[in-house]
Amino acid sequence: MKEYERKGLLERVNREAATVGAEIPEEIEIQEEPIELRSFVFEIKRRDTVPPGERERVEQAKRNLRRERLERLEPIEENEVSYAEGEELAASIIGIDRALDALEGLDAADPETEAKRQEAADRKRWMSFLKKALGRDDAGGASGRTRF
Repeated sequence: MKEYERKGLLERVNREAATVGAEIPEEIEIQEEPIELRSFVFEIKRRDTVPPGERERVEQAKRNLRRERLERLEPIEENEVSYAEGEELAASIIGIDRALDALEGLDAADPETEAKRQEAADRKRWMSFLKKALGRDDAGGASGRTRF
């Protein structure tokens, strides 16, 4: 895969609005075990809140999805796959992100927790904007300026 293709795929999976219009995969394999992801997410989302007995199950599912996302992202980051394989991985990562977004939305139990989460997200967006505005590259270096 060419470097610009790899960067394009990485930009696509890390874009904030990447999950808009994306579908949750019907089934996904996590740690060599097939999981009916869409039905699980819809089952949990049907309720207004996650019952105490289900909370640990949902938290474990989110941890597994985050781990799987990282495992699927790594071959793209390391340029270990062809562009076609990278496209498939990117699509699956976006589907995982969509499922995570749906499950994360259930955590807004109290306004204080939600406010902290929003503040952290705002801070992350601001730092990303500043890095771009200051011309920082992907490696975190400056754009040719010497700092004293």
